[in-house]
Formats: sequence, structure tokens, C-alpha cells
Amino acid sequence: MPMSDNGSSIQIKRKEFEAEGLPHMDALYRTALRMTKNEGDAEDLVQEAIVKAYRHWDKFEKGSNCRAWLFKIMTNIFINDYRSKSRAPVSVNVDDIDDNFLYGQLANLGPSETPEQALFAKVFDDDVRKAIEELPDDFRIVVILSFLEGFSYQEIADIVDLQLGTVKSRLHRGRKLLQKQLYEYAVRNGYIKDTAV
Repeated sequence: MPMSDNGSSIQIKRKEFEAEGLPHMDALYRTALRMTKNEGDAEDLVQEAIVKAYRHWDKFEKGSNCRAWLFKIMTNIFINDYRSKSRAPVSVNVDDIDDNFLYGQLANLGPSETPEQALFAKVFDDDVRKAIEELPDDFRIVVILSFLEGFSYQEIADIVDLQLGTVKSRLHRGRKLLQKQLYEYAVRNGYIKDTAV
């Protein structure tokens, strides 16, 4: 292939990637920060994901969901590299958490897909961020992708390479953990009334 053709194809690749991939940088960084809990690591994770995505841009199916594709790359890097460097996952016993602990309490916040989304849409301060960060990795990743980034169950399953049932199970358990952690926050900030008083 002549140099001019190769240079032209590189320019086309770069322009396509800039147009389709780069608009998702903020969402990638936001999620990377929640995954890694550290600004420097989040920046490194996004940079590594963008470099890898650009290198493999020819494997991206045009017309498909670029955002989901980029999140899959970043999530795989996080699971394979960053997570293996961190401490072992925390063991959590979620069997004693009532399914409706906070769910029912937040039902009067207004029409929304889930109570979590209603709460996150109204406020996202340090208490909420901390509650999400304290979730074990397996739950935190699916919670972030669902509640905060709005991916469907199937998109999450594709992104994290899990069966659909596993995604639903992790979201259910993650939701139970968040409900317990955010109950006191919601009472303290007047979103719900503590019925025990």
C-alpha cells in the first residue's frame, strides 16, 4: 500500500475515533473515578482504555453502541489490571438486608425508573459517593453502570462479560447494600422520615 493511502487511512481512523469515541471521555472518567476511587488511577485507566480502543478501532462495528464498547474495554482493563493490584474483595453478608429497606421509603420521590436513580438525580454528595465506593468491586461496577450511567441489564452483561442472571443478581445485592447504607443519609437529609421515632 502506498504511503499516501496509509496516511489517508490513518487520518480517517483518527477522525472517526475522535467523532465517535472521544465524546464519551467524561462518562468514562466519571465511572473510572468511581471504580478506582483515585483521580490519578482513574486518569490512567481512561487513558489506557482510549489508547486500546484507538488501537482496535478497526474491530468496532460501525453503527453499534460506541459508548458500551468503550465501557467494556475500560471495565475489562479495570477487572484484569487495577483490581488485581488492589486488596482482596471484601466479603459481604447481604442475606439479612431487607429487600424493601429504603425502596419503599423513597417511592414518594416522584416518577422514576428506580428509587436509586431518583435519589442520585436529586443529590450526589460525599455520603452517596462513599456508599457507592464502599460496595465490593463486583457490585460497585454493575451499580455504577446501571444506576449512574443508565446502561440496560443486557448492555451491562456485555460490558462486564457476565450472564444476564448474574448481572441481575449483583444489581439486586448491590441495591440491598446501598439501601442499608443510604437509609441514615436519607433520614438525616430529610428525604424520608424515620418511622422508628
